[in-house]
Amino acid sequence: MKPAFVFPGQASQFVGMGKDLYEKYETARRIFDLANEIMDVDLKTICFEGPEEELKQTYITQPAIYVHSIAVFELLKEKGFMPSAAAGHSLGEYSALTAAGALSFEDGLKIVKERGRLMYKAGQEQPGTMAAIIGLAPEQVNEICADIAGTGIVQAANFNSPGQIAISGDVGAVRTAIVKAKEAGAKKAVELVVSGAFHSPLMQAAQDGLKNVLDAIEIQNPDIPVYSNVEAAPVQDGDRIRQLLVQQLTKPVLWQTIIENMIADGYQPFYEIGPGKVLKGLQKRINRQFLCSEIGTTETIENLGETI
Repeated sequence: MKPAFVFPGQASQFVGMGKDLYEKYETARRIFDLANEIMDVDLKTICFEGPEEELKQTYITQPAIYVHSIAVFELLKEKGFMPSAAAGHSLGEYSALTAAGALSFEDGLKIVKERGRLMYKAGQEQPGTMAAIIGLAPEQVNEICADIAGTGIVQAANFNSPGQIAISGDVGAVRTAIVKAKEAGAKKAVELVVSGAFHSPLMQAAQDGLKNVLDAIEIQNPDIPVYSNVEAAPVQDGDRIRQLLVQQLTKPVLWQTIIENMIADGYQPFYEIGPGKVLKGLQKRINRQFLCSEIGTTETIENLGETI
């Protein structure tokens, strides 16, 4: 068996996340307490008690999910349960790289903290939106975006699973794409509640700022293959990882291809490490023969023997 760990991105957060881990495990307490020292806000209390509105802010959400994911990973590591390969969805790529030894927890959190802040700021300065398109092929979505490119920026942002694609860009262009997608036979096309046009050129200002942050951080060659969002292929060179993390902000997340490539490379079973089970749901639609188990609570960690 060559287990693969996959780490979630935004939309996996929930009020109460990590509280059970903090109360039961010294390792989780150490990680959450250290995170509070690095952050300028009481991240721990927001995770455990909310308010939800604050937890949903990009600059809080990203560090919260990263910290929760690494707390779970460290608990699994103590039990001797380690991955043979890793990947993460958008923000989750930083969790994957930390788990793979490319980033220290502290450096990873510093980057994620700035990434969330920069993305939120870019969303305020260059307002945009995103939409979920259900039931169309990637070629159809790309064609719709290309056809209306003259009216504004719009492109595919997340290729999540067969028939589930997110688009991102200028508000007007995205709303036009929603109409076109419905005309093309989409089962569903709906605007998402987000603070910016993530994974589109409207994140260029955030990308520039993130490059400065990443240039100042040492990135080691990871101990295991980490599949990048941008190329959907394993990368094990620290300098190349840095380049891909910069590109990631304005390029689409190739999640479906990542999972297909990991399966083709012989990795199984899959485990979602962190809050929620969004990736578990995507995996079910990508390939039902290679399902994913979520590990993110005290209960799932205690029942680990039944899972692995």
